[in-house]
Amino acid sequence: MPSNGYQMRYSRIHNMRSLFSLFSSDLAIDLGTANTLVFAHGKGIIVNEPSIIAVNKITNEVEAVGREAKEMLGRTPGNIVAIKPMKDGVIADFRHTEKMLNYFIQKAHNRKMMVHPRIVIGVPSEITQVEKRAVMDSAYRAKASEVHLVEQAMVAAIGAGLPITEPGGNMVVDIGGGTTDIAVISLAGIVYSRSVRMAGNQMDEAVMTYLKRKYNLLIGERTAEQIKIELGSAYPLDKPITMEVKGRNLIEGVPKTITIEDSEIREALGECIATIINAIRVALERTPPELSADISDRGIVLTGGGALIKNLDKRIREETGLPVSIADDPLASVVLGTGKMLSDFKLLRKISID
Repeated sequence: MPSNGYQMRYSRIHNMRSLFSLFSSDLAIDLGTANTLVFAHGKGIIVNEPSIIAVNKITNEVEAVGREAKEMLGRTPGNIVAIKPMKDGVIADFRHTEKMLNYFIQKAHNRKMMVHPRIVIGVPSEITQVEKRAVMDSAYRAKASEVHLVEQAMVAAIGAGLPITEPGGNMVVDIGGGTTDIAVISLAGIVYSRSVRMAGNQMDEAVMTYLKRKYNLLIGERTAEQIKIELGSAYPLDKPITMEVKGRNLIEGVPKTITIEDSEIREALGECIATIINAIRVALERTPPELSADISDRGIVLTGGGALIKNLDKRIREETGLPVSIADDPLASVVLGTGKMLSDFKLLRKISID
């Protein structure tokens, strides 16, 4: 039977890889829409770069990955394209994700050949079987010896230092680049989880649309992200801030500089933030009463890059009446939590979703 032969060959390759994995360090990867972070057992976070890859269209060769590729975004000549292979927290471009993963794994091992690490990857909670398969295949093709998948909200809670193994409700809201994952966790299991496709990237788009509509100014993705980071807020600030923005005037077709205020960007982001708060409300409505009581004591923990939007915690506190705190290192909580799995295989078995 051909499938039998394939299995034998696969297990032989797998055994070889397991042998090599003894000499490779285990890795935890947060394969995010905006950034990819890699954590190595015993070393901490060793890669933290944008999930972008620049490819030469003619030769099909990789020109740059990560930070270098981000610099090229929106500035490439005709023969080079800068691609974001992840969309809404899942793989949109299989081939390029595999190349990107391979690059990051090699970089984590200082370009050693024969690298076959065991890998734990965080994925969004409402991921389909096909999307799950794509992540695992990409990692295996990038020469992993074993791949385990864990839910991002769960590992974000672990990374934020929440006592998830105890019988008590913990609520975590992970606002990433492509998705916002909301979860209520108790006894190392997810009681309720929801993933909404409204996060950092959609906020950038909202900023671009707003400036185009109000000022007839066309700006790129990178500028929009810069504006969101510097001016983005969810609740009026103590003292207003302004920023100069350069872009192309749509009517005259020439470069133009305007000055915008934080109140305008707050208006631009209004709908995105309302969607996230709505999803939090729905999660609170679906939570069993005993756990609701725990959450009203412990509050909600925000992680992910979106948690850094000014006064977002204040706004959620006002809308829900619950205490809201931000994780110590919101951008890295998913990868730090995934990293803890490398040394705690018992917990990994409990929470992995293979």
